Amino acid sequence: MGGSKRSSTRRDFLLRSGAATIASFATPLATSTARAAAGPVDDVQAAGASDVHAGPKRKDRAYEIRQSAAMYHKNAAATRQNVNGDEERYQNRIASFTKSLPHSRNGEVEPQAYERLLRAVKSGSADDFEEIPLGGLAKLADPLAAYSYVLEGADPHQFTMDPPPAFASLEQAGEMAELYWQALLRDVPFSEYGSHSIAIAAAEDLSRFPQFKPAAGGTLDAKYLFRGRTRGDLVGPYISQFLLKDIQYGTRRLDQKIRTTVPGDDYLVNYASWLAVQNGGASGANRLDLTLRHILTGRDLAEFVHQDFTYQAFLDAALILLTMRVPFDSRNPYRNSVTQSGFGTFGGPHVLDLVARVSSCALKACWAQKWLVHRRLRPEEFGACVHNTKTGVAAYPIHEALLTSPVLDAVSRRHHSYLLPQAYPEGAPMHPSYPAGHAAIAGACATALKAVFHEPHVIAEPVMPSSTGLAIVPYSGYDRLTVGGELDKLASNIAFGRNIAGVHYLSDGIGGLKLGEEVALSVLRDMKDCFTQLFRGFSLTRFDGTTITV
Repeated sequence: MGGSKRSSTRRDFLLRSGAATIASFATPLATSTARAAAGPVDDVQAAGASDVHAGPKRKDRAYEIRQSAAMYHKNAAATRQNVNGDEERYQNRIASFTKSLPHSRNGEVEPQAYERLLRAVKSGSADDFEEIPLGGLAKLADPLAAYSYVLEGADPHQFTMDPPPAFASLEQAGEMAELYWQALLRDVPFSEYGSHSIAIAAAEDLSRFPQFKPAAGGTLDAKYLFRGRTRGDLVGPYISQFLLKDIQYGTRRLDQKIRTTVPGDDYLVNYASWLAVQNGGASGANRLDLTLRHILTGRDLAEFVHQDFTYQAFLDAALILLTMRVPFDSRNPYRNSVTQSGFGTFGGPHVLDLVARVSSCALKACWAQKWLVHRRLRPEEFGACVHNTKTGVAAYPIHEALLTSPVLDAVSRRHHSYLLPQAYPEGAPMHPSYPAGHAAIAGACATALKAVFHEPHVIAEPVMPSSTGLAIVPYSGYDRLTVGGELDKLASNIAFGRNIAGVHYLSDGIGGLKLGEEVALSVLRDMKDCFTQLFRGFSLTRFDGTTITV
């Protein structure tokens, strides 16, 4: 019985992907031999090909498509990059990313080192980047990627973003308060937020800040803590179905239990270890839990986005969608065909290619914003400013709403400092905070998948983790979980899992999702003219709930 089920699932996936067309490639040697026997084929007119699809006319059309896309982007209005002014405002660079550069004992970067970084950023010269002094062995993460070009979609420098909150602002204070609360709640299951005392205290405190206060007024409901901003985020379990359901990976069926870390496994709560890491040093290694389980807590989610590769969650989502035989979008030209199915275009291989394709473009656009525009400090750096201010070592312009938040005393009681506890021993990566790379990739990949699959399709047999996370059980709620909603939720899970780890702010995640969405739309816009099928363009629902067709 089990073998029959596996065979059926595999067969469904192959049919869904249009894999039967592989047969056309079964005898390449015989085909080549037959052609050789028939004599050379004229480059102008291949046997059996129409005028339009062969020789010079084909080349001309290929050139026209590429030129048209290039001219579209060349003629687009020039973008203006907006910053929050913190880099110029604070000459001691307290609001800027300085990790891996040499720092003084109070945690401030050595001025000459930061000037060298700025010189390299302005010149874009690989030689200038080699002249940046480092405080230890850790290296800057690929700043030259910020200058890369792409051959599909808009140029990475063409995208623009709203600036992140300023260092001294109330909004920045709110983002840091949320991060401290997230650190305290890492080991609490998401399903328990509605009744947990710390979560209830967090909801009450965060309601003082404008970005968290409910539109209808009152206090934030604790069960909605740390969720994304889309409609899908507010429906069903905190964790997306695409991080819970089994994955049909070729002949293997994979469950999504993960290796996670033990409760209380927090780092950089001691000032000496914090300073060592800022200077490029190390601070130990995570303590791993030997029992595999499904994502149940913030710590589990933080560890998933610690070890994942760039577009992993969305490759998994694509495989799950294909295996479930979720209908393609109504605009798919093969959806109603009686003689054809998609494969390299509008089929399984096309879907799997898309998630990788848009993620690469999104990462380049993200790096341009990180290194060339914003250079925002990481949360662990801001946490040191809070610590030094609270302990009287320095006086930084931190908004009073954060300094008086009860979360700081709660963190201090647990860790004996006001530093922001990190889920990773190395803390944040060696690149600036805004926008988040995970979020940019998530925004791009979710957008691509929403463009090719039927978003309103209701996911059958939804699941949730058991109380221990050792199994998945049927979801007991009455919500209708849709493909579009769960893809949006997946994007938020991947983006905000990095916040829960302590390495990104809320606006890093939101900004990254928006940037990734724009990058994917630009790639889809260029791609749509490359098809010979009767195709009316890609249509999807954006993160803000509006629909768009490209």
